[in-house]
Amino acid sequence: MNWEQNIIAATTEIFSTMLMMEVTPGAPLQERNANYKQSITGMVGIAGLFKGMLAIHAPADVAMAITTNFLGLEVDSINADVKDAFGELANMLGGSIKASLSDNSRDIQLSIPSAVCGEEYTLDYQPRNHCTTMPFKSAEGIFLVELQLEQQV
Repeated sequence: MNWEQNIIAATTEIFSTMLMMEVTPGAPLQERNANYKQSITGMVGIAGLFKGMLAIHAPADVAMAITTNFLGLEVDSINADVKDAFGELANMLGGSIKASLSDNSRDIQLSIPSAVCGEEYTLDYQPRNHCTTMPFKSAEGIFLVELQLEQQV
């Protein structure tokens, strides 16, 4: 399965249709970034046929600009609206990836989305099979979409 293409297709479609933003994918990162500074991460867990997580990471200024486009209201700090928006973005991206992982999507479940943010934080998850982190460039700046999966036997 071409994970990178699935991430690119889901991200470009959601950003163009839901946020009216054009994004350009970059090359997949060679190493996973687990440490974030002045950022926000929206994430959703994946369980069933596959287990893992999908996350969207953005620096605070990029996250505020994305949220402004998404909600149609000006945000000037990382507040509950930004956290909710990034959780919902993770949920939409996770739903799109879920559909690409399974023919019927009933054998894969997504968790309730969540978001973390702060001056400095670390996210640590160690899948045994697969991890892809794709950078995307927008007029607002660069953000990352990360997919970590382990296929269940």
